[in-house]
Parts: sequence; C-alpha cells; structure tokens
Amino acid sequence: MAFRMRNNLSALDKIVADESTPETPIYIKKLDEGVQAEANNDGSIFVDSDTPVSEAKTAISHERVHIDQMNRGDLNYDENYVYWKGKKYSRETMNEGSKKLPWEKEAYKKQ
Repeated sequence: MAFRMRNNLSALDKIVADESTPETPIYIKKLDEGVQAEANNDGSIFVDSDTPVSEAKTAISHERVHIDQMNRGDLNYDENYVYWKGKKYSRETMNEGSKKLPWEKEAYKKQ
C-alpha cells in the first residue's frame, strides 16, 4: 500500500513558497488594512494573508525592489522616518505607498 501526502497548501502559500529564497524569506501574516505586502529591514517580505492570489506575485515583485533599494543603501526606515538617498521623510505626514514617493516610483516602474 502506498503512502500519499496531501498537499494542503493554499494557492497563496504555494506562491510564497515558490518566491521565497534564503536571502529574502517571505512570510504570510495579517498586515494593516490596505497593505498587501511590506519589505523589512532584515531582508524579509511579509504578504498579507488576505492578498488576492492574482495580485500576490506583483506585490512580492514590488517589495523585492524595496529590498534591493535597502541593499544598495538608498532606502532605510525606522518607526518614525523613511530615509531615501540621504533625505529624511516623516512617516507621520506621508501617504505611505503613494506612487509619488521617490522610492515608490522605482518600485512601481519595476514591479
């Protein structure tokens, strides 16, 4: 008699597993309302558990651009500020994710 493992991964789990690398691990978790994915200073990417499967690869691709920007030293952030090429932007007053922000322009263009 053969043993058969059941593949209980959701479609989003499969995308995350396929896209994750040792250098850029990707995790599914609940993120803030309206946020599909986020790049982290440690090189990881979080994908919101409610991200539609049809949009997951694009969201991951977008966040990979931010990981690259951080690795180049162009982008960094902390709880209060985003730092882009030596300029400091207050997170309190910005519309994070806006296509008008310089780091977002590059990410939207390359995603």
